[in-house]
Amino acid sequence: MNTLRFFARRTAFYLFTAWAAITINFFLPRMMKGDPIQAYLARNRGDVSPEATRSLEILFGLDSSKSLLQQYADYWGLIFSGNLGRSLSHGLAPVTEVIGTALPWTIGLVGVATILSFTIGTLVGSLIGWHRGSRADVLVPISTFFGTVPYFWMGLIAIAVFASNLGWFPASHAYGKGAAPNLSLAFVGDVLQHGILPALTIVVASLGGWILGMRNMMVTILDEDYVTVAQAKGLSSRRVLLRYAARNAVLPQIQSFALALGFIVGGTLVMELVFSYPGIGKLLLDATGAKDYPLMQGVFLIITLTVLVANILADVAYAVLDPRTRQTEA
Repeated sequence: MNTLRFFARRTAFYLFTAWAAITINFFLPRMMKGDPIQAYLARNRGDVSPEATRSLEILFGLDSSKSLLQQYADYWGLIFSGNLGRSLSHGLAPVTEVIGTALPWTIGLVGVATILSFTIGTLVGSLIGWHRGSRADVLVPISTFFGTVPYFWMGLIAIAVFASNLGWFPASHAYGKGAAPNLSLAFVGDVLQHGILPALTIVVASLGGWILGMRNMMVTILDEDYVTVAQAKGLSSRRVLLRYAARNAVLPQIQSFALALGFIVGGTLVMELVFSYPGIGKLLLDATGAKDYPLMQGVFLIITLTVLVANILADVAYAVLDPRTRQTEA
């Protein structure tokens, strides 16, 4: 009964959050200054007839003859039908297609880098916490220092050292110039080679937070009575570390990891600009500059839903690993 009540409360919370986010997603671009239709005409065709202008307004859901409430209702209808509109800045291509071309690059690069950073940071933090007071503690300030360095500066240094001077990795883009995306081994290898340097900078920049968080939680957990009892029973250090200490210390990390996974879709904008990587972050920046309402709304919608799904999965994992969560919230 407590479990059902817990999941019912969380479901209601996330449904409300989704409604609020989508509502803000609709109204926020319309509060921005400027006319996206006129900006589009100025970039592409110049002066056109009022009838053509009105047709574009209707096409992009900006029909001035309808109230904002009517446009809002139409927007929900488009969402449920899977139609996110057409992009003003990409030749009237469907928004889903435009996002679909950038999304795999962001998920592939930032996703892999985030998972690696979380895994390495959690494992290293667990060992440092278990051997607290040892020489391994020096890794905490070192990794934290790299986390405080501005990302664009770290990226530029990485390019200067590993791309320009040593020539180990390409300096920019997701694959070589002139190459056409395909599933051949040569192209996959080219993509991996271009992705190593930006992925490495993401891992180095975010590793300190995972190490510090896990290390501090381990130090706290090791003072708990159940850990002391487990050690008094004569259990092996490995079993106490994995089954008693690390299992409980990792719980707060899980929610942070879920948020990090959710923001993978948002991409790392600075990384994409520094390395000229064709991801979602750069796509959103270009759409904002072009006042491309449909594309902006589409990207915001994907980011919002991804964050919500990641949080739902984190709640489920947290409730499974720690039954006290279900009992408290129920």
